[in-house]
Amino acid sequence: MKISTKGRYGLTIMIELAKKYGEGPISLKTIAQANDLSEHYLEQLVAPLRNAGLVKSIRGAYGGYLLSKEPAQITAGDIIRVLEGPITPVEGMEDEEPAKRELWIRIRDAIRDVLDSTTIEDLANHSEDQNPDSYMFYI
Repeated sequence: MKISTKGRYGLTIMIELAKKYGEGPISLKTIAQANDLSEHYLEQLVAPLRNAGLVKSIRGAYGGYLLSKEPAQITAGDIIRVLEGPITPVEGMEDEEPAKRELWIRIRDAIRDVLDSTTIEDLANHSEDQNPDSYMFYI
C-alpha cells in the first residue's frame, strides 16, 4: 500500500486542527499557507473527512473547520481509510498461495496496528515537541 498525497495532506489537515483543538474553527487557507499546500486541493480532501464525521464546518467570516471529536478519539487509520480506501498491501490476497497470503496478511495487520494505535493527538504532540536540532550523532 502506498499512501498518496490525499492521505498525507489529509493527515496534515487533521494534525493542524488537533493543534488548535478548542480554539475555534481554522480556515483551510491558514492550513494551506502554514504547510505550503494548495488550498484548492485541501478543499477537495476535507469534503470526505466531513462526510465521514471527522470534521465539522463552520460558515461565516470567522468560519473554518473543527474536529468533530477530541484528537485522542481520531486515529490515523480513520483518516487513511476515508481518503485512501481499505488498508491492504496487495490486491487479490485471497488468490495468493498460502505462504504468500500469510505474509500479506501479516503486513496488512502490522500496518493497521500502527495506524489504528496512532491518534491525531499523538501526531500533533509529536510534531510540536520535535526539534530537528535535538538529534545527536556519534561517529
